[in-house]
Amino acid sequence: MSGRAQLMWDERVTGYDFGPGHPMDPVRLALTRDLVRAFGLDRALRVVAAPAAGESTLRLVHEAEYVAAVRQASREPASAAAAYQAYATYGLGTEDNPVFPGMHEVSALIAGQSVAAAEAVWRGEAAHAVNFAGGLHHAMPGAAAGFCVYNDAALAVARLLELGAERVAYVDVDVHHGDGVQTAFWDDPRVLTVSLHEHPRTLFPHTGWPEETGGPGAEGGAVNVALPPGTGDAGWLRAFHAVVPELLAAFRPQVLVSQHGADTHIEDPLAHLAVTVDAQRMVAEACHALAHEHAEGRWVALGGGGYAVTDVVPRTWTHLVAIAAGAPLAPESEVPQEWRHEVYARTRRPAPLRMTDGRQPRWTGFEEAGYDPADRLDQAVLATRRAVFPLHGLLP
Repeated sequence: MSGRAQLMWDERVTGYDFGPGHPMDPVRLALTRDLVRAFGLDRALRVVAAPAAGESTLRLVHEAEYVAAVRQASREPASAAAAYQAYATYGLGTEDNPVFPGMHEVSALIAGQSVAAAEAVWRGEAAHAVNFAGGLHHAMPGAAAGFCVYNDAALAVARLLELGAERVAYVDVDVHHGDGVQTAFWDDPRVLTVSLHEHPRTLFPHTGWPEETGGPGAEGGAVNVALPPGTGDAGWLRAFHAVVPELLAAFRPQVLVSQHGADTHIEDPLAHLAVTVDAQRMVAEACHALAHEHAEGRWVALGGGGYAVTDVVPRTWTHLVAIAAGAPLAPESEVPQEWRHEVYARTRRPAPLRMTDGRQPRWTGFEEAGYDPADRLDQAVLATRRAVFPLHGLLP
């Protein structure tokens, strides 16, 4: 296996743009790439631009009729808007997923980066691979959803299976449930999908209950931790470590695919958790360690949600890239001045000064410290463990 990590990047992914005022502002991708460059992380990994996913690759997850609809709407967005009812069947032309010119091409390009990342890791061409433009985990086989047109995360997993992987673990720490990936592999015992997210009572897509554990023949293949609104660093880390490591040890994945949506952050405008950049960095470090412990280091790391586009997303994903590159950044590192000037020039917003929110998150282990049956966070963890752990031969 090559010792170098790989960053998947093509400037054209910033064309994934639903228009002015939409939360999915592509400036978050450009600013992340520039912060990676400002820290000199380019020298610690290979930067690779992969081709767009072709029809046969997209069909690993998506239905032919849906891909055709995306192509058509992408070519004629004005007609798509006029024919709203027809395209709404496919989740297109909605408030969340407005149609824009070239939508198919740029969505397939993002998918191509994640698929190529999976190929590089599986073939040993890279130790780890990161596509922070990816992680579009809501797209369904036959419909767009939640700002996601093609489900690059599911396509990366499907490509790994096609290449011969027998066990792939997918861990999703976005604030929203990874519903599209769960749906894609609901009946497939070769894939373990684990999602930690805000409780479905209070947040889109209103799925991801602990009782959702997989289809017939794949029981225990879906794992959902529904976190109470307001969960902060200590609870988030406690929940992650109370569920993910034991399940990965039992499942023995050959590859770990992780999705690192930054929208768990306390400043994110679309959700209600209270996590910091510091805890997000610690979970990225944990995923890196778990890949080495259980999957011979094979790790594909993706981006995802995140709508605090200047203060949070670039720092969180730059930490992710640095960890994958084997050149982790100290939390107290100063943000390069030239990058802060760029942030202001592009957005007229001030940029953060350091790569930390000034926290040193601490959490207590579920096994060591016991649990409080009256605590909502512990109730959420227990619900998941009781629903899933026995299906893997583990005690809840």
